[in-house]
Amino acid sequence: MSSAVASIADELRALLGTDRVSDTSANRDLHGHGESYHPTAPPDLVVWPTSSEEVAAVIAICVREGVPIVPFGAGTSLEGQVCALSGGVSVDLSRMNRILRVSVEDMDVTVEAGVTRLQLESVLRPQGVFFPVDPGADATIGGMVSTGASGTTTVRYGAMRENVVSLTVVTAAGEIVRTRSRARKSSAGYDLTRLFVGAEGTLGIVTEATLRLHPTPEAMSAAVCAFPGLSEAVASVVQTMQMGIPVARIELLDAVQLDAINRRYDLGYVAAPTLFLEFHGNKREVEEQAATVEEIARELGALTWSSTSDATERHRLWEARHHAHEATLALRPGARTVVTDVCVPISHLQQCIEETEVDLVESGLVAPLVGHVGDGNFHLALLVDPADAEEVGRAKNLAEKLAVRAIALDGTCTGEHGVGYGKAKFLPLEHGEGGMRLMRAIKDAFDPNGIFNPGKIFAD
Repeated sequence: MSSAVASIADELRALLGTDRVSDTSANRDLHGHGESYHPTAPPDLVVWPTSSEEVAAVIAICVREGVPIVPFGAGTSLEGQVCALSGGVSVDLSRMNRILRVSVEDMDVTVEAGVTRLQLESVLRPQGVFFPVDPGADATIGGMVSTGASGTTTVRYGAMRENVVSLTVVTAAGEIVRTRSRARKSSAGYDLTRLFVGAEGTLGIVTEATLRLHPTPEAMSAAVCAFPGLSEAVASVVQTMQMGIPVARIELLDAVQLDAINRRYDLGYVAAPTLFLEFHGNKREVEEQAATVEEIARELGALTWSSTSDATERHRLWEARHHAHEATLALRPGARTVVTDVCVPISHLQQCIEETEVDLVESGLVAPLVGHVGDGNFHLALLVDPADAEEVGRAKNLAEKLAVRAIALDGTCTGEHGVGYGKAKFLPLEHGEGGMRLMRAIKDAFDPNGIFNPGKIFAD
């Protein structure tokens, strides 16, 4: 423990109580890594505040002594966002888990940052509304805000940026700031809300969020469609999007990923490149959407098409999709994943995937492909032995080549997982030196002492 942290440990215990401040190795290690191959970088202390005021008090103490602060939600991030690269204090927001207000009339909800996706869903479902962003993991809302998360329904309902109305944040000055009102639109000043969406805790700590809600559709149906190759599956996606069909979900899984899911969930689907789809609307709309997409798919050589409106079957399908990462890990027990996360304009999606397939064969690695392809976003989960430096190096080289390719195709190195420190070196290539200077100026203005999540987003 650094001398600076040691000097504030007793002060933090006096503020929060001894049960909400920990320096045990178990707690420190738990808060020093996410769910990827990035090595553990533990903080010196872990604290559990229960209010915005307590967060502000913790920040004030850390700022005074120049101690780094790393926000922590559920620990499901994939690019090292929660790694305490400079030590310091991990601020775990999981005990700030109250749903403060639900307004079906206004179609919004206000929650504390530690509320999880499934916790929120269980409260909203009986009221006939839902929050659409579903990154798969049971992430906290604060973490989803901080990484700019998205998920399977983004193609229709948008990502976090489109579904966050307002935030409460605590700044380096120890101020509790509300970024905007609950009005559905505003032209009053800078868009502070979206400045914090995707900031990964580098500008301040999000403690509350007001989110947009959507009515539960009258009718929903899901479909599974297998193709002879990835090219035909991607072409089907492109044509579907070009026709303006408002699909709620359109997910691509390659043959390796489909086989992994079949093994884990006993689904029995054909082990081929496959689309998982979902349609929302009234009964007639859902039937028309499904029929049109099926026609497109069959014209492009679809091997199979099956659909269901049964809620249990739909849930089983999407549960399997959401747990694709666990199914992938089961292919090689003890392995970790180097996960790619590129997003390109949909007109370049087929080229990007086809060129990546060639790279994958040349690498000799096992890496299922899955993606929210209606957005042009896809992932490879490169299975590696974390103790094998050569294998990890091959995976990182392939991931780097893919990121550079996506940027060259006018895309991005990260569509939803965020930057952390794993993707920081690609930002100058994507945004240019001028863009990076603007980002650095914002960082310096909000965090002049550089204590909020140091080492993330900026490579230097």
